[in-house]
Amino acid sequence: MSTAAMQLAAASGLMSLFLFLVAVAVLAILAGGFWLTSRVRYNESPRPRPEEQPHLPPGGAVREVRENRQSEEVPVVTKGERPITPYELRNQDTKPSESKDRPRWSRGSSGSFGGGGLGAH
Repeated sequence: MSTAAMQLAAASGLMSLFLFLVAVAVLAILAGGFWLTSRVRYNESPRPRPEEQPHLPPGGAVREVRENRQSEEVPVVTKGERPITPYELRNQDTKPSESKDRPRWSRGSSGSFGGGGLGAH
């Protein structure tokens, strides 16, 4: 055997050893992943039993309710009074509207700010 052939065989042996070590490392990472997953699952709360699952209300499924809502008016400050600060306002609730007509956007309007419509002309 010549020296060139021996060098080629030595390089091939080192490459085989390197690939074997890489394969062992990949297998160790996969095994560690399975082990870690099983530990996480063991520490989780158990799945709910069938009797613990949510049930429909006694009256059946809840249906969608369509109604118009209107907000409460912001208190008006008369001239000469101190303006109201945001901290003095209470939560602005909504209440059902007496009007049953749904609000519509003006003709040619996109209906939203920056919606890309042509706008009113």
